[in-house]
Amino acid sequence: MITLRPAADRFHTQIGWLDSWHTFSFGEHYDPAHMGFRALRVINDDRVAPAAGFPTHPHRDMEIISYVLDGAIAHQDSLGNGSVIKPGEVQRMTAGTGVRHSEHNPSRTEAVHFLQIWLLPERPGLTPGYEQKPIPTADDGGPLRLVGAAPGGGGAVTIHQDVRLYAGRLTPGQGARVSLAPGRHAWVQVARGSVVLNDRSLGEGDGAAVTDETSLQLVASESAEVLVFDLA
Repeated sequence: MITLRPAADRFHTQIGWLDSWHTFSFGEHYDPAHMGFRALRVINDDRVAPAAGFPTHPHRDMEIISYVLDGAIAHQDSLGNGSVIKPGEVQRMTAGTGVRHSEHNPSRTEAVHFLQIWLLPERPGLTPGYEQKPIPTADDGGPLRLVGAAPGGGGAVTIHQDVRLYAGRLTPGQGARVSLAPGRHAWVQVARGSVVLNDRSLGEGDGAAVTDETSLQLVASESAEVLVFDLA
């Protein structure tokens, strides 16, 4: 079964420097029918104006993934990490027992467009941590790359949860397949472009919850960038 979450139905925050679309309830936007899916709690589709950003603020007991589509985002945290995340990289921060961080757009001329993703951790009270890796380049495995998983390794950052996160870019007409083990679920998020998921059309910003399916077939209707979460 595939249940669509259309882009137009997402919650919206616009406060001058920030234009953000929330797939699930977030902040002042609350709907008990859209509190997340399995361990996936937040997908925020953020556009941050030049030289602006999120001031230092706290988090705890959450796995936070940043995935940049255009531009760059500068990260600093109370663990002593400071980095710039660009397209082609993925960042994971384990908030655990508590961490403070800031994110801002280092460009004075260009906006940054990125997805911020929160996953519930396997247990509360984890030691805070940080990891950033380049996304593996294309190989014979197809267009989707494993970019996050437990226990990580290779080109994947470590996510402290039973999840496998794939990301990839598809050219028009290009396909990709993801097999799901019995009892597994999936969330598909179209970051840009459009695809057909099995027999359902998804456009930019659309998401889809998948249950009771053994295989996902994605075919790009136009150039597309897609994230797929394989979830317990």
